[in-house]
Amino acid sequence: MREVTISDDMIRLGQFLKLADVIEAGSDVKYLLNTEDVTVNGEPEDRRGRQLFKGDVVTVGDDVTLVVA
Repeated sequence: MREVTISDDMIRLGQFLKLADVIEAGSDVKYLLNTEDVTVNGEPEDRRGRQLFKGDVVTVGDDVTLVVA
């Protein structure tokens, strides 16, 4: 599990995945959400605009687990 620090109180899922270097460009988010299992706090998520707050846990596939810090 890796912590990714954000500068504001909230960040959108697509922005967060880019900040965490899971994707290279914002345009890659839609493809990632359609091809990988992405969960936020254990719930499946397919909206790139989902708002994340400090303490939220984002999982991508079986290999990547990130915590909003």
